Amino acid sequence: MKNKGKIFAWTLFDFADRAFSVIIVTVVFSKYFSTYVTGGRNWLWGLAVSISMIFAAILSPPMGAIADASRNRKRFLLFLTLLSIICTALMFFVYKGDILLGMVLFILANIGFEAGLVFYDAFLPDITEKKNFGRVSGYGYAMGYVGACAVLLIVMFLLPSASSPQYYFYIRLSFVVAALFFLIFSLPIFLFLEEPKRDIVNKTNLVKNGIKESFDTLKAIFVQHKYPSMARFLFAFFLYNDAIITIIAFASIFASNVLKMTDAQVIYFFVIVQSTAFAGSVIFGIISDHIGPKKTITITLIIWIGVVIGAFLVQTVFQFYIVGLLAGISIGSSQSCSRSLMALITPKEKEAEFFGFFDGLFGKSSAIVGPLFYGIVADLSNNRIAALAIGIFFLAGMLIIQKVQVPQFKMVKN
Repeated sequence: MKNKGKIFAWTLFDFADRAFSVIIVTVVFSKYFSTYVTGGRNWLWGLAVSISMIFAAILSPPMGAIADASRNRKRFLLFLTLLSIICTALMFFVYKGDILLGMVLFILANIGFEAGLVFYDAFLPDITEKKNFGRVSGYGYAMGYVGACAVLLIVMFLLPSASSPQYYFYIRLSFVVAALFFLIFSLPIFLFLEEPKRDIVNKTNLVKNGIKESFDTLKAIFVQHKYPSMARFLFAFFLYNDAIITIIAFASIFASNVLKMTDAQVIYFFVIVQSTAFAGSVIFGIISDHIGPKKTITITLIIWIGVVIGAFLVQTVFQFYIVGLLAGISIGSSQSCSRSLMALITPKEKEAEFFGFFDGLFGKSSAIVGPLFYGIVADLSNNRIAALAIGIFFLAGMLIIQKVQVPQFKMVKN
């Protein structure tokens, strides 16, 4: 495999940004905000996630088009990464009752994190060959889960007993830890990964042309039907990614409310889950290079359907561990294979722009519906019914993706 150094620098960004994903979105801040800051109003957390995704969805396609025109992906990625890191560190100052401050900081941080992925993912076709998209994308997600384990272990050893008078101080300190972790390990991609060399760049009217280009592309995909497989894939991705993001956003809340797990137990649970997430990313990445990403995504979606059924039926912490380990296998592999499938069907000259639609308009806008839907259903009924209802999104996405035509390429034989 060529460009091993570039691939390693690229995967380290996954290692770095997972600190935000796991500490802020999944495990610590989500529960802290939902149960402590807001006094148990789940819908406010769902609203915060949804608002951040609306802005990320709107901004990502034109930003991708501008990045393609200017050939400055790293500059956009750096700005968005710093936005996420700074706002994450400032969450230290969110206390009980500071609902507006907590929502604003999270929304800005999540916009930076999610929109930045557009430019990060768009580097994939430039650092490896088509036949290796699956495994290299899988390596990135695997590194992400190693990073998640590392930062979770740091936070787990940092937190005192829940009865300690300083407990919430250390909870807030964990947000600073996540920000520093993100900052330090994101540096290699900016220092060692070069911007791909392209044709002569037209630097005039970048914003205007970028917005126009994104609208033209959207029209070409969904109105003129120039890219029918792209349209089907993006719609399928919209549905099943919605469900994945929703599960990530409410996992710790589910564990606390349904099974009464403590913060320490939840963190330990997610450390264990990361091990299967790591294995799933690597194994399914290799499988994807042998059987193709579409078939691999289908397998992971079948597992996801089993996960939401299991969440509805779970009665004990041990059973929840089984469900969580299955979710771990699926989470990195389904998203990783989606990234490699997107790379296969994307025109070379429109990588950042098309990834703007993939990560942005469809990846982010999908999360507008799910978290708010889950929060409302959970408040009206319970978390079990809300989890089961998410399975509809997985099933619909699995059916639609079967219609996607994947370009032929030389798959790995051994």
